[in-house]
Amino acid sequence: MKKLVFLITIVLFSCKSSNFQRENASKFDNPIVQIDTLFIDSISIRAILVDKNKVWFAANKNRFGYYDLNKKSKVQNSIFNDSLTLEFRSIAQTSQNIFILSVGNPALLYKISKKNQNPVLVYQEKGEKVFYDSMQFWNETDGIAIGDPTDNCFSVLITHDGGNSWKKSTCSDFPKLADGEAAFAGSNTNVVCRGSKIFIVSGGKKARVFVSENDGISWQVFDTPIIQGEAMTGIFSADFFNENVGFVVGGNYENQSDNGSNKAITFDGGKSWRLVSENAAFGYASCVQFLPDCNGEKLVSVGTSGVYYSKNQGENWSKISNDPDLYTLRFQNKSTFFAAGKNKLIRVQLKK
Repeated sequence: MKKLVFLITIVLFSCKSSNFQRENASKFDNPIVQIDTLFIDSISIRAILVDKNKVWFAANKNRFGYYDLNKKSKVQNSIFNDSLTLEFRSIAQTSQNIFILSVGNPALLYKISKKNQNPVLVYQEKGEKVFYDSMQFWNETDGIAIGDPTDNCFSVLITHDGGNSWKKSTCSDFPKLADGEAAFAGSNTNVVCRGSKIFIVSGGKKARVFVSENDGISWQVFDTPIIQGEAMTGIFSADFFNENVGFVVGGNYENQSDNGSNKAITFDGGKSWRLVSENAAFGYASCVQFLPDCNGEKLVSVGTSGVYYSKNQGENWSKISNDPDLYTLRFQNKSTFFAAGKNKLIRVQLKK
């Protein structure tokens, strides 16, 4: 394990505070952070999740596995299906199983026992346009996976039996997409489940948010002010602190330094959005997450500009790492998160 410590002057304020204060960037406080590299390998990881003492990952070249935080060691497995080279960019879990889903044709969705890591194929789909982006469970029995359109709507898979079987929704159940509207499989954060709501975000020719309040049976769609109109623009990641407060990031993948119209917040469950931190902080970002237990005020984002932290709902950001090779992140608690990407998995501790 390699350890890298960044000591930056000011201490984090307590997450117990419920008073939100907007601050000028010149007065914005940096956290003290400690960054540990948990492993380095020749690997690309765009999907992780935290399960007690394990950080599970889904990766390229047929691989999945976990890092054991107690034993300080990596356990890695591979899935072989004929001669296919599989890239897994979606991961989700129930209490007993991990689920991983490959991008590209064919799409293969596996259920993997946490106990013995045995994979079972529970869904497959073939077609030139097949490309799944993200997957989540909102309880022990109900889960969703979303992918790019094969017809004129998102590809939506639903399970109601704990992931043992999956059914693809028809386009009659989903709003029609605009020409050139799709999703990005950058960090397994294109679909978010919070409370009774499911949120899906899009990019490309349109950058919108789709919301269901009845387990994916019907959907509403709302516009956002995030940059859009080109194939590689739009929302790349979303997170919701609760059913009402949410945040989206993205930008222009082909102009990654552009930091305009790439960060927005909602307070009404995705119906309306407000741009924040315009032409400031980071450009293109692939993942954003709220800190747990912090009243929806604190956020962390990763992207090619580095790792950024905000304590005031995205109004201002502090850079806590220059690393441009992290694609996704997940929190273990309000002071610790894990991030992964090109050739590495790291742990970041926000020190008081």
